[in-house]
Amino acid sequence: MILLQSHSRFLLQTLLNRVQNLEKAIELDHHWVEFNDVRYHVQVSMKNPHILQLSLSLPTPPLETVFVGGLPFGAIEAIKAAYGVTVQILDPPRDGFNLTLKLNLSKLPQDEEHRHTLLVKIASVREVVLGAPLRVILKHLASRTVAPDMNQFVALVHRPNESFFLVPQAEKVTVVFPMRFKDSIDTILATSFLQEFMESRRTAGLSNAPPCLWSPSPPLELKGATDNALSANAGFVTFVIFPRHVEGRKLDRTVWNLSTFHAYVNYHVKCSEGFMHSRMRRRVESLIQALNCAKPDQEKTKKTAHTRSFKRLSLKDSRTNSSS
Repeated sequence: MILLQSHSRFLLQTLLNRVQNLEKAIELDHHWVEFNDVRYHVQVSMKNPHILQLSLSLPTPPLETVFVGGLPFGAIEAIKAAYGVTVQILDPPRDGFNLTLKLNLSKLPQDEEHRHTLLVKIASVREVVLGAPLRVILKHLASRTVAPDMNQFVALVHRPNESFFLVPQAEKVTVVFPMRFKDSIDTILATSFLQEFMESRRTAGLSNAPPCLWSPSPPLELKGATDNALSANAGFVTFVIFPRHVEGRKLDRTVWNLSTFHAYVNYHVKCSEGFMHSRMRRRVESLIQALNCAKPDQEKTKKTAHTRSFKRLSLKDSRTNSSS
């Protein structure tokens, strides 16, 4: 199975190309959209070729999520902790975007390896911003505490007008994903995929992975959530995260995997659908080939057809012919 990369490949390539051509005054104005409706805008002007502005638009949050200043709670602190003085947060952001960062490319580290590591981190701004609330809660889990003033369950946006839920406790954090799909075929494939996903967790090689459960109805932990937030046509997936899953470097991987879980499932559902379509096309082609081979040879048919005719005789006619 394929896991999505945390950084935007196009953004990283754009940053690398710009750093390698700092001496050239090239104007850039790129717009693009990535999965889950996250939009990017990169702009570099001819007057200031060393200054790059990066704007980010997040998925539309549902009513149950908490945004502070147009960003998930903890996002500003996460940006400062990740980038330090390398980037500057512009307030207000560019129209139509939730966040705009100003990056001075001439002040990047001179060491090539260190510079590349920093650019990869900048290209992972999506993970830094959207994963900020999840990171705050899981950091408290690592120390076996609960963040102060935390609700019974926390809703975090991950798709347009859709959220997943966290139930923080001192010894564990329960993560619940309502799985929604627009296409009926995708719903059937996703349900089968998620049930198999739950069964594969029971294998011996995955004994240390977070426990995974699937159910067609909302779990009891989400009692009190709105009906709209709990509407799901492919059931509910529940992960139980323990402190051992967020120790050290495991924290970053856990945050990213949880933040993109729905996209991960959707990707494999589409791949499965495409594989089945290709198998069906090959099967139809083989059947057509078999039917074509079963057709009679038309040239032989023309030579042998209508050369002789036969008449079925009755028993009386046959006796008359034999006596004559």
